[in-house]
Amino acid sequence: MVAMRVATFAQSNKMIADAMRVETVMANKQIQESSGVISGDFGGYGSDAQHVVNLQVSVTRAQSYIDAATLADSKVQVMYSAVGSMTDILTQLRSQLSAASTGSSTETNSVITTAQQMLEEMGSLMNTQYDGQYVFAGGKTDTAPVDLTSFSSVSGSLTTTDTSYYNGDDEVASVRVASDETVAYGVTADNSAFEEVMRVLKFVANSTSLSSSDITSALDLAGTAIDDTAAVQAKLSNNASSIETASTRQTDYKSYAETLSNDLTGVDVAAVTAQLSTYQAQLTASYSALAKILSINLASYLK
Repeated sequence: MVAMRVATFAQSNKMIADAMRVETVMANKQIQESSGVISGDFGGYGSDAQHVVNLQVSVTRAQSYIDAATLADSKVQVMYSAVGSMTDILTQLRSQLSAASTGSSTETNSVITTAQQMLEEMGSLMNTQYDGQYVFAGGKTDTAPVDLTSFSSVSGSLTTTDTSYYNGDDEVASVRVASDETVAYGVTADNSAFEEVMRVLKFVANSTSLSSSDITSALDLAGTAIDDTAAVQAKLSNNASSIETASTRQTDYKSYAETLSNDLTGVDVAAVTAQLSTYQAQLTASYSALAKILSINLASYLK
């Protein structure tokens, strides 16, 4: 048998080696066809490997900024809503104070009782939580920032600032939305606007009666508190806009980086499929030719 193949050994050996190379190429192409990428590891990208790594890192970093911005934006929305409810409380208080200014004892008693309830509502609003964190507590997000136990039980003053209800700190929450950009969005419960709300509510809630001058002063402070609270809400709106704009930029950048990465790592599946058909035909022809060569023997030439 060996003697019969001596004349064709070199040629058949080369054809077998060529066929094996084609099979290897086909195997790689089949993996590309099924996965849609050039290689399953960075080594398969040659000189583009570092570019691919850098782009994938950029995509991951952009997504982290997007996630952080989304969480911060949700917190801002919660805070904005809570401040809006505070404004509603002040609007109602002013309405009842105006009614009490007629001198009616019924209206006066009503606004005092209502102020007591509003004080509790304010405490609850400033103890608002999102994702398990107190949003108005500064950096002490795991501790309720407002405690009314002693604050609401003593008489108040319309002119003396009082933040004794506050248990948080003065750290202002912020979020990094890019490598070189941070947006501060936090508001603490001892904010001057909130303190004004608490001050007027405490004064009214702990009054046994309200004189005409008391009501006038309370109305003035409530009016100031409404304006200042509206300013806080406007600031939160601006913060939300800044966060959302930054998030949009990161989303656009991420999409751009993913496109570049896909251009380097992806394959044209239709083209690969066509190449596989060509290789398959080539391999079939090679094996057919090889079979003919291997079928030749010395006896065939001696007949």
